[in-house]
Amino acid sequence: MIRLFGHYVSKTFLMLGIIEFLVSAISLVAGHHLRIITESWEITPIYSIWFTATIYAALMTASMLSVGLYQRGATFTSGMLVRIGLAFVFASMAMSLLFYGFPDLFLGRGSMAYTMLFTLVGVLVLRSLFVRLVDSESRMRRVLVVGAGQQAEMVEHESPQSDGVHVVGYIRVHSSETQVPEDRLIHLDKSLIELVHELEVDELVIAPDDRRLNLPVDEVLDCKMSGIMVLDLLSYFEKEASRIKLNILHPSWIFFSQGFQLGSAAAYGKRIFDALVSSAMLVVAAPLMLLVAVAIFIESRGRGSVLFHQTRVGLDGKTFRVHKFRSMRMDAESDGVARWAQKNDSRITKVGAFIRKTRLDELPQLFNVLVGEMSIVGPRPERPEFVEQLTEEIPFYNERHRVKPGLTGWAQLCYEYGATTEDARNKLEFDLYYVKNASLFLDLIVLLETVEVVLWGKGAR
Repeated sequence: MIRLFGHYVSKTFLMLGIIEFLVSAISLVAGHHLRIITESWEITPIYSIWFTATIYAALMTASMLSVGLYQRGATFTSGMLVRIGLAFVFASMAMSLLFYGFPDLFLGRGSMAYTMLFTLVGVLVLRSLFVRLVDSESRMRRVLVVGAGQQAEMVEHESPQSDGVHVVGYIRVHSSETQVPEDRLIHLDKSLIELVHELEVDELVIAPDDRRLNLPVDEVLDCKMSGIMVLDLLSYFEKEASRIKLNILHPSWIFFSQGFQLGSAAAYGKRIFDALVSSAMLVVAAPLMLLVAVAIFIESRGRGSVLFHQTRVGLDGKTFRVHKFRSMRMDAESDGVARWAQKNDSRITKVGAFIRKTRLDELPQLFNVLVGEMSIVGPRPERPEFVEQLTEEIPFYNERHRVKPGLTGWAQLCYEYGATTEDARNKLEFDLYYVKNASLFLDLIVLLETVEVVLWGKGAR
């Protein structure tokens, strides 16, 4: 993993993205010149179309990111082929809009046909090779865990190990640590640095239940000074799972770790980003919003409101009124009791089920973003009744209000819709990751990957 603007990104997928970017750009140049040759035209110098090629490659990469082709655990399956096809459709539509808006960049249909063919062949070949290489154990990062108790067991059972990570074993630092299976234990019969070199370890994870008991501090320091990455358990989960584990989180880690702050320049840039994106989305989505409003009006026979307004908790715990298209019956909470939406909730109307599945009910929140009450990306805004309850039951819950709530967010991407306190606890781990690492870079990743959530209807209720 490599850290870009505070967010951990897989080096393997980053390299794949860079190579596919280059393949896309070269494909456009090759497709354009092949078209010229077949028509017996004068060959255009490569530098004259480099700008178009760069834009095409960027659009293709963004399209592939938006349909989930750079997520962990990617395999060469029919599902991947469908996603690749969708990425090509999105890129084609984006290029058409580009040519319409900037005629000087226009390329003929023949040139684009060759470009798409070359790109498709290149992507399929790369993906086939990529899956084989990533699945090879020799390509995995080798991790050794110092500890064999309850905390070390979390590495064994709760951490993702599908993105090129191989845990070679666990070192018991105290006789009371018995949570890890015996066959996974490695006996320290030599110095730690010698064992690390013998096992070709890339990372050490320090995870004893009690660091005061028999932790080989000097030997861990030797490994650190020899170039081995040394991580505590919280940082390991942050890097590998993009979440901050609540059951081992302590205030001192927040005090001394990087992040959990957004500078004034970054905050100003984020506000500009929110205003531009929300304005553009409102213009593009206006016809669709009108259709949704008409559908709700017809279904309710004009007796119910089209929009739904509700008080939510925002930045620094201040409340505001969020706007959504109404997806439930008018008497959904006639008894005055606040409830989470459940699976197959009987209060949801037929139109409501569709717009919730496709996230169309969220579109009016763009007005909240435009006036600065919300952000495009951030934690989901919750109702005051739920916030009061969850703050009492879940530690650090109020820390999610250090940033503006969002139309979409990291937790919404990584965890399905939650309707219980345990779900809220799990989602908070992803929200805290976003609060810690908030940046324009992470916002762009979330925004692009939200497209996949909308297309596949993940997590909606």
